[in-house]
Amino acid sequence: MSATAIAIDTNRPGVPLSRLVKVEIRKMFDTRSGFWLMMSIAIVATLATIGCILWVPDRNLEYSVFGSAVGFPMAILLPVIAVLAVTGEWSQRTGLITFTLAPHRGQVILAKALAAIIVGVVGMLVAFAIGAVGNVIGSALNGVDMRWDISVADMFWIIVGNVLGLLIGFMLGVLIRNTPAAIVAYFIYSFVLPTIFGILAELVDWFKDVQPWIDFNYAQTPLFDGGPSGDQWAHLGTSSLVWFVIPMIFGVLAVLKSEVK
Repeated sequence: MSATAIAIDTNRPGVPLSRLVKVEIRKMFDTRSGFWLMMSIAIVATLATIGCILWVPDRNLEYSVFGSAVGFPMAILLPVIAVLAVTGEWSQRTGLITFTLAPHRGQVILAKALAAIIVGVVGMLVAFAIGAVGNVIGSALNGVDMRWDISVADMFWIIVGNVLGLLIGFMLGVLIRNTPAAIVAYFIYSFVLPTIFGILAELVDWFKDVQPWIDFNYAQTPLFDGGPSGDQWAHLGTSSLVWFVIPMIFGVLAVLKSEVK
């Protein structure tokens, strides 16, 4: 009985990154929970805009008010979206299928990051647009002049700041790979640690000078105030190395080496 040799083409190109990004974006909308989480960006932005029209005094009615009202919920929702983009493979046990169809895990993680960033940027642009409509309608209903006190450059830096927050959520998803734990870790990072660092800066004189170098939330503040200066860029780079780059490296290495079931 003769054995037949089977030729396997090992030179066939892999799945292109652009296709993986499209797949990851589609996966964010495929489930009912994912769809409504995405829709919540527009819904929350609309509710915040309506709230500004109804309750903000006429003298304070300006575009920055709408931007702030819309921006705060965005800062919470976008990192959660980034967390779910990663942890869904483990919480829904689809990782085995994903990494079988696309065995280059690093490329899959990169595609998930790019998809989360694209969705985050588009979500912020939609939120800005809704806020702009609210500013027009609010000014007309209240009989005041429209005030556009946020420039395109300011919008750019605000988007950059929110993308950094989104990437922190993504990093925690890669590092922890468990949805509830990663979300809890993000809220501790966003709300508990800044409070602790703020108290230490008030009570300990030397820590006030150290805080910009190790407090990533504090270092991001200039992004929402027109853009960082030279020293502030140094603070942002150093703190991001501590809180984002190094943990992200450990998380990616763990994903590359872990057994997927």
